Amino acid sequence: MVSNMCFTVLDVLLHTETLPRRAGVVVPWPEWVPDPVRAAFGFEPWRHQAEAATAAWEGTHTVIATGTGSGKSLAYQLPSLARLLSDPRATVLYVAPTKALAADQLRALTDLGLSGLYPATYDGDTSREERDWVRQHARIVLTNPDMLHHGILPAHGAWSRFLRGLAYIIVDECHAYRGVFGSHVAHVLRRLRRVTARYRSAPVFVLASATSGDPAASAERLTGLPATAFTQDTSPRGEITFRLWEPPLLTDDGPRRSSLSETATLLADSVSRGVPTLAFVRSRKGAELVATMTRHHLDLAVPGLGERVAAYRAGYLREDRRALERDLMDGRLLGLASTNALELGVDLTGLDAVLMCGYPGTMASLWQQAGRAGRAGRSASCTLIARDDPLDTYLVHHPEALFGRPVEATVFDPANPHVLAPQLCCAAADLPLTEADLALFGPTTRDVLDALVAAGMLRKRPAGWYWTERDRPDVDLRGAGGGPVAVVESATGRLLGTVDTGSAHHQVHDGAVYLHRGATYVVDKLDLADNCALVHAEDPDWSTHPRDVTSMVVLDVRESRTSGPITLSLGRVEVTNQVVSYQRRKLVSGEVVDTVPLDLPERVLRTIAVWWTIDPEALDEAGIPATEWPGALHAAEHAAIGLLPLVATCDRWDIGGLSTAAHADTGLPTIFVYDGHPGGAGFAERAYSTAPAWLTATRNAVNACRCEHGCPSCVQSPKCGNGNNPLNKPEAARLLSLVLKHI
Repeated sequence: MVSNMCFTVLDVLLHTETLPRRAGVVVPWPEWVPDPVRAAFGFEPWRHQAEAATAAWEGTHTVIATGTGSGKSLAYQLPSLARLLSDPRATVLYVAPTKALAADQLRALTDLGLSGLYPATYDGDTSREERDWVRQHARIVLTNPDMLHHGILPAHGAWSRFLRGLAYIIVDECHAYRGVFGSHVAHVLRRLRRVTARYRSAPVFVLASATSGDPAASAERLTGLPATAFTQDTSPRGEITFRLWEPPLLTDDGPRRSSLSETATLLADSVSRGVPTLAFVRSRKGAELVATMTRHHLDLAVPGLGERVAAYRAGYLREDRRALERDLMDGRLLGLASTNALELGVDLTGLDAVLMCGYPGTMASLWQQAGRAGRAGRSASCTLIARDDPLDTYLVHHPEALFGRPVEATVFDPANPHVLAPQLCCAAADLPLTEADLALFGPTTRDVLDALVAAGMLRKRPAGWYWTERDRPDVDLRGAGGGPVAVVESATGRLLGTVDTGSAHHQVHDGAVYLHRGATYVVDKLDLADNCALVHAEDPDWSTHPRDVTSMVVLDVRESRTSGPITLSLGRVEVTNQVVSYQRRKLVSGEVVDTVPLDLPERVLRTIAVWWTIDPEALDEAGIPATEWPGALHAAEHAAIGLLPLVATCDRWDIGGLSTAAHADTGLPTIFVYDGHPGGAGFAERAYSTAPAWLTATRNAVNACRCEHGCPSCVQSPKCGNGNNPLNKPEAARLLSLVLKHI
């Protein structure tokens, strides 16, 4: 151990679950697999691999949804390689949600040593000269949805050779396509189907997913085609020890030790014992902090040992990410603190332990992260360290909610008009839309096309619908509202990394503290016009915390149900948000140094919300004083947002909320919870349909928390723009019981 703890393991280790070892089921090679492919792999497949691969070889659209480390890649590699070797004109398109995953697949294909495959990545890091070669010669193109949308479909004429021979479209880690991003990708794949039909090819889709609820339905919603699911995992698995860990209270009724500090201590302990460990941390800043604290712990114990720990996150330059991946696989690094950038299928062999600093938001992500360790049938350990968060607190005290619960189905809505409209514009720019295309994009397509024609964005001709502009539509698949903001060192002009536009107002506003690879910088200026944040190196003894204001207007009500004094509603809303200031707080004590005003523009979001109103007389009868209504509503709103990921495949950062003692549109005490994406992402609909279960878990989490007045484990929120004021925990519990009594 590299640090002494003044508490016992029993104080923090709340539950241990042992997942037993499982033997694998090996079967002979399917007869259709060519000898060179068999020799290249050198081992016989597991049964689920052979069955899924055979279905794809026979022309069935297929989804394989099994656990991490179960060899899903072989299920799509076998039919793809067999086709490439038997047909010199055949090609294969591989689509992954991240560049790292595509690069990992390229390494795996290259290592097979098969001739004539010509695999190549085609992404934002590919040079112009390499792109020309890929279009002309590559037979396996590994890309991501963004590049398919921006680079391949708009220039499909230049890809005619590749598209004419397209035999398989592989969609890897398809459970990652959720929310607005998933809705966009569903339409990008439909556009791809239109274009391949133009070149008279009919490729087979093979999708790979983590274990998820109803993978066949999710695959069909993603591609628009029925798919056969293979879900029985027949791969071997070593014993997994899964621990639920809650950081100790610093005082009897005070805050808990930071989950970041706890993760850093546990990571340092693992590295000091020579255990290769990956720590998942929810935010980029958190990953940097965990790596920095871990290095500090290790260097105090053994000078120089801290060099074997690093941070990994999106926003690093390509060469830096690849170097970190190599160092981890080669054993030069023993510990890595990463965001979920390493959650997906990059094959990180040799890891024996995983730490999760907070519940990752969905059960699918939980098991993906846990599966990073113990691959190839080795035993492994996984520890979930609870953050000061209502959902984390609930889960570590209710292990049955983790270990006895099925994985969620992926939530996304291709019919979202804020996604469908721009994607129809893109489709018309790819190829003019015809009557025959309407069914491909869904039942609301004609209405949306009529609106686009009325707005002058499309032109209707007897042959179909045409895009009217010379430039292509500017559509961001990930819903960030523009390109990334570059973080640049003022003195040298060196590019440190990037931040997505949607986060820039909160993360790199003027005066913000920015962490990069263990170094601390302070933002000099955020230039929104040039998408650039200029920073200088500094090591202040304070951190920065943005504050914002939010207002909301109800546009229409889609559904509503009234039970006594409670009315639960679902509908469209317009949310206006503005970051107005930031607090500087002392690092050690958390004491507020000052509040600095900011001059940033408002941002307006039209989205879907669920909300409930309460008759004031019912609040009076429940004994909640009118002076405490704002605090009770605010606390209940925070807790409800924190627990929504329990019933929907969302993260608390995907959703927002607002509470008021008298909203202008309802005239009543109201709590709103809304999707944080234009047009909605399906989360509010899920909340509306599961409201009793969702709000029951919310009330139970508030009641179970041992604090007296409210803390981050129950009703305080890390994203509250009002500084968590006012909050009234006891009255929030009473208010939630009142709501549940009637709904």
